[in-house]
Formats: sequence, C-alpha cells, structure tokens
Amino acid sequence: MANLGYMQVVRHCNQYCRFCSNPSSGYMLDLETAKRQVDDFAERGYFGIILTGGEPSLSELIPEISRYATARGLHVRMITNGSRLAQDGVAEAYLDAGLRHFHVSLHSCRPELEDFLTGVKGSHEQAMRALENLGRVGATVNVNTVINKFNADHLDENVKRWTAQFPFISHFVWNNLDPSMGRAETNRDTAHRLADFELSLARAMRHLHKLGRTFRVERVPLCYMTEFAHCSTETRKIVKGEERIVHFLDDKGTIRQTDFKHPKAEVCGSCTLDEVCGGLFELGDHYDLGELYPVFVPVEDVVRKVLADPD
Repeated sequence: MANLGYMQVVRHCNQYCRFCSNPSSGYMLDLETAKRQVDDFAERGYFGIILTGGEPSLSELIPEISRYATARGLHVRMITNGSRLAQDGVAEAYLDAGLRHFHVSLHSCRPELEDFLTGVKGSHEQAMRALENLGRVGATVNVNTVINKFNADHLDENVKRWTAQFPFISHFVWNNLDPSMGRAETNRDTAHRLADFELSLARAMRHLHKLGRTFRVERVPLCYMTEFAHCSTETRKIVKGEERIVHFLDDKGTIRQTDFKHPKAEVCGSCTLDEVCGGLFELGDHYDLGELYPVFVPVEDVVRKVLADPD
C-alpha cells in the first residue's frame, strides 16, 4: 500500500488564509523527535512522508529531516505556500537534501483574489516565482487548492491557466473546505454549497483528464464527481485498505486514521457507490443533507479503475 505519513514540522505560518484549519502556535518539531517519527514510518513500511505545518519551510530543519528520511528509504514531500521557494537557492538546497516533491498551495489564478484568500499582498506573485524555480530545477510539482466560496466558480479557469503557464505541474489536489475549524469557523463568508462548485470542478477534471494529468479530490461525495469517482482520495483509501498517520504538534498528538467515511444522508443508502463513498464532512452542521443524492453506476467499475490506476 502506498501509505504516506504526515509530519507537522511547525505550527506557525507567514500567511493568514481565511479557511485555514490549523491554528497557529509556537510549537516546532525538533530534530530528534523528527527522526523518531521518520523511524516509525520506515518501520511500518510506509512509502513516504509529507512535511506540513503551518508553513514547514519556516523550519531550518527541513534539509536535515529530508536527508534522514531518504536515508531510511522514504519518499519525501512537502506542502508549502511557496513563499520561501520564491527565494533564490532554496529549491536547489531542498533537492540536494532529497526533497524533490512539492505540493504548492494555490487557490486562485486571479492575483487579487489569491492575495485576499491568503491575507498577504503579493502572495500570488511569490507562488508564481516558486513554481518557476521548482520547474527550473526539475522538481515534481503538484498544486493543492482548497475549494471555497470565492473560487468555487472558477476551478476550471485555474487549471487551464496553470497548466498552460507551468506545463511541468504533474498533479492537482482539491480539498473541499472544512468549515468547522480554525479561521473558516470565523470567516463564514468562505463557506459554500456543493452546487457552487459542481460545474467548475467537473470542467476542471475533464480538462486535466484530456491533458493526461492526474488529480485527486478530498472530502467531496461521489455524487458530485461520479465520472471520476476513482479519483476520490477517500474512495481510493477505502478500496485499497490504506491508512493515514499524522503526527500533530498540538494536543491531538499522533492520530492513525483507518476509517475514511463521513456522515451520509438517508438517500445514500440506495446509491450504488455507497460502500466506496467517503460521504461528506460536516454534513448536517454546515452542508445540507438535501444536497446529496444517489447515483446508479456499477461500483465494480470504480473499484477496477482504482486498482488499475497507480498512485
């Protein structure tokens, strides 16, 4: 199984995203603890680790952690807003240390909107420079996008712009908004209905499929992505029996997740994809039960596509 473990390296960040679910704190991971966590993932037979935060590049330990993890045979990735990677020499230093795969968080191709969502003027320009630097050194680059009220109508515009400008971007990930934690709980203007993104997400997935790019969608029920149900992160983990371990830098500590199903509506029981669908996070609290509906396509086809499609 291609299990990837998550390691929070820092809890602070240099951006103030309106929907962030990780409240900032002064906690930082020390090298010895990081090594113990790497050892744990290696002993469990994990494929790799994902360094996250806060903004993990704010830690000076990234190269040392990466060297240690690659020496233990682990693939190393990092989720980043790209602010430090926009600086000269940082991408090269990370690649030299064995960190060659980056998930750059980018939420809109419209500069003013991106700056508004991150709370930092010039963040869009920094992200563009980061992507240019990563492309120049030959890194593997993914783009992570949080679906929210402000970008729900132009997810397709985003991918068309970014794939044209940065043809080396290999993979896209959409995370549906978690409206229950952090700043999203305060900034209720970021919350959307599922119908708000249904059309633009479908167009975005079809565009990437036509280009031969890969993508994953998290926390979106399969009735809103039936055509590409095999690209749901939860569905893939359910079918493959994978797990996810996260080492947090707060009171949550270490969490091992093996259940990837969220609440469902009564109508979901008649859906042919019910057994492989992750449902909907915060269903009934923010998201409306009435937005879910059953679909009737062969679940065997979805399972077959998941098993035939490498990670």
